[in-house]
Amino acid sequence: MELTRPREELRKAGARVDLVSLSTGSIQAMNGDIDKADTLEVDKAVADVSADDYDALVLPGGTMNPDNLRVDGTAVAFVQAFFRAGKPVGAICHGPWTLIEADVVKGRTLTSFPSIRTDLRNAGATVVDEQVVCDEGLVTSRNPDDLDAFCAKLVEEFEEGRHPVLRQGATA
Repeated sequence: MELTRPREELRKAGARVDLVSLSTGSIQAMNGDIDKADTLEVDKAVADVSADDYDALVLPGGTMNPDNLRVDGTAVAFVQAFFRAGKPVGAICHGPWTLIEADVVKGRTLTSFPSIRTDLRNAGATVVDEQVVCDEGLVTSRNPDDLDAFCAKLVEEFEEGRHPVLRQGATA
C-alpha cells in the first residue's frame, strides 16, 4: 500500500514512475509486513540507474524494504544523489531508515513510524508527530493511515521540483 498508492497518485498527476529495486524481476508487496499483497514487476535495478534519470524519489515503508535498502551501498548512494541535486524525496513509515544511513536527516524536521523516531533523533533530525511533514522537498509521513496527506504533498512537492541544496549530510 505504501508503494502502490503513491505510485498510482503520481501517475494520475502525470508522472512517469519506475519501480527501482535491488534486483530485477518481481517483488512481493506486503501489507503490514504480514499479509501478502500484489506481486509487482521491477522496472530497473538500482545498480542500473542514476538519480540523473529521475526528477524525484519515493521510499516506501514496511520494515523489510527499508532494512534491505539501508545496507546496500548502491541504494544508499542513489538516495544521497537525490539530496545532492536538491530533488524532492518522499519517505513513509520506516522509509526514513534509509535516509539515516544516507546521512541526510541531520538538521531536518521529519516524521515517521514511532519505532524509528529515536534513530532519527540520534542521527540529528527533529521529529514531530504529524500526518505529513515537508522540509525543503523532503516529504515524510507516519504510516498507511496518512497516505491521503502524504500523496497530496508528494504530488505538490514533485510538481514544484528542485529545492536549494541545503542542510544535507551527503557527501560527493
